[in-house]
Amino acid sequence: MDAVYSAGSLTIGADDRVTKAMATRLTIFGFVVIDEIQGDGMGRRLRPSEAFHASTALPWRVSKPSGRYRIDAGIPETDRDLFAALQA
Repeated sequence: MDAVYSAGSLTIGADDRVTKAMATRLTIFGFVVIDEIQGDGMGRRLRPSEAFHASTALPWRVSKPSGRYRIDAGIPETDRDLFAALQA
């Protein structure tokens, strides 16, 4: 996951079952998204259930999610406490 977040994406070979299994677990929890790379080079986004049952015929590109719930540096300083983790 560190490699994906620092580089933005990571390509996984078609036959790398171990890394694909880990990426599938991470996508179930929403940490990454998976695109299956088609023969023409285009990516097709896989849902977690599809990733679980995907074959090893095609490589994957694992990327950090880009969505409206991602927290980044664009949040004003006055609103950052809204997203801070609460200590028990």
